[in-house]
Amino acid sequence: MTALKPGVQAPHFSLPTTPDQKVSLSDFRGQPVVMVFYPADWSPVCSDQLGLYNELKTEFSEFDAQLLGISVDGVWCHLAFSKDRKLHIPLLADFEPKGAVARQYGVYREKDGEAERALFVIDPQGIIRWSHVSPVGINPGADGILKALEAISPRKETAGVSN
Repeated sequence: MTALKPGVQAPHFSLPTTPDQKVSLSDFRGQPVVMVFYPADWSPVCSDQLGLYNELKTEFSEFDAQLLGISVDGVWCHLAFSKDRKLHIPLLADFEPKGAVARQYGVYREKDGEAERALFVIDPQGIIRWSHVSPVGINPGADGILKALEAISPRKETAGVSN
């Protein structure tokens, strides 16, 4: 399985974020979306990666970007993990059918039954503009995401400048 490449229309999906609420990619049409596929809640690398993105929410919001975390864990697991780690990023349950969205994006690990550690930056029109698959045991950080957001930002000349 190969991750979808830049230039491709991002496949539509709708996944639960709570027992009675779903989030769809189309909910964010008109703004950039950062999709963060990760193997599992509670693992050390996933905790560090999502914690980093949570800390950088202000930087992502400068690009009006919406972050979405996606794993095959269930909604209740996500809610407990999010509460424990004080995350303010929607975590979506690609639980049943297991890994269906990860499969659409080419990042489902059949042998493990989990998603790859994969990142996608989707532009306001729904086109994938950047993707990256990191080894499962390595936190990919945020530099690539921020550079991709800067590249698609209409405010390129001021984006990324800090005092």
